[in-house]
Amino acid sequence: MAREVKIGNRMVGDGHPTYIAAEIGINHNGDLDIAKRMILEAKRAGVDSVKFQKRTPEICVPRDQWDIMRETPWGYISYIEYRRKMEFGLEEYKEIDRYCKEVGIDWFASVWDEPSVDFLEQFDPIAYKVPSAALTDHGLLRKLRDLGRPVILSTGMSTMEQIRAAVSLLDMDKLVITHATSTYPCDPEELNLRVIEKLRAEFPCPIGYSGHEVGLIPSVVAVALGACLVERHITLDRAMWGSDQAASVEPQGFERLVKYIRVTEAALGDGVKRVYPSELSSLKKLRRFQ
Repeated sequence: MAREVKIGNRMVGDGHPTYIAAEIGINHNGDLDIAKRMILEAKRAGVDSVKFQKRTPEICVPRDQWDIMRETPWGYISYIEYRRKMEFGLEEYKEIDRYCKEVGIDWFASVWDEPSVDFLEQFDPIAYKVPSAALTDHGLLRKLRDLGRPVILSTGMSTMEQIRAAVSLLDMDKLVITHATSTYPCDPEELNLRVIEKLRAEFPCPIGYSGHEVGLIPSVVAVALGACLVERHITLDRAMWGSDQAASVEPQGFERLVKYIRVTEAALGDGVKRVYPSELSSLKKLRRFQ
């Protein structure tokens, strides 16, 4: 099979430009205006899509954590109430869908539970992302497979055995696997980018990278190692409130990331050694023995 998958109007895989997704996730802190500003900044940076997260708090938050109190932008409230306030509902997603079409950028979301899939289906999503936390939710994986849409499977905090089990439940022809380490932010020593090569050797589908590090260099190196999709969190300001902000990239950084990835793609070439026309004058002037 060809190591490529179509996401929206873009082919993702070997021989195609790296697909770059800016994850807004929950960095919007429940504020639709902030989300729209992030969408616009992602578009300006030149990414292919933005990604959100959709979950049903009552399913995804363990019951013993519901009543834990914490400081939030809404005051000192229970964890379950905080999770509810962070979730966008139908009206917000209608506006996100409308605004992305107006700006001219694709969007999709990570789905954390089966009702969230049902919710997002009404927007005809270009793909679904399986977050690392849901890699072992086999019911969710089967539901996504049966829908027939492209699936991006993130592999943070997972063993190879768990990854193989998840992949066996999905359609390889519509699958992208992303290497990830689920630490926010992640130390360089735990990024383990060579896993990208291991995943490429074992699975015949496109392999990508979902990065949670500080800085841009590892995400660019991931492309050099064969990642054909790169996902990074975007934020307006890394000092904003929220657990993902410190591992996110601000708008100017995202512009640089896109530029660095495109330069890396051009520099990698095709692996065929040749003498370029631009070298001929140097060859003539500097080489003594032809």
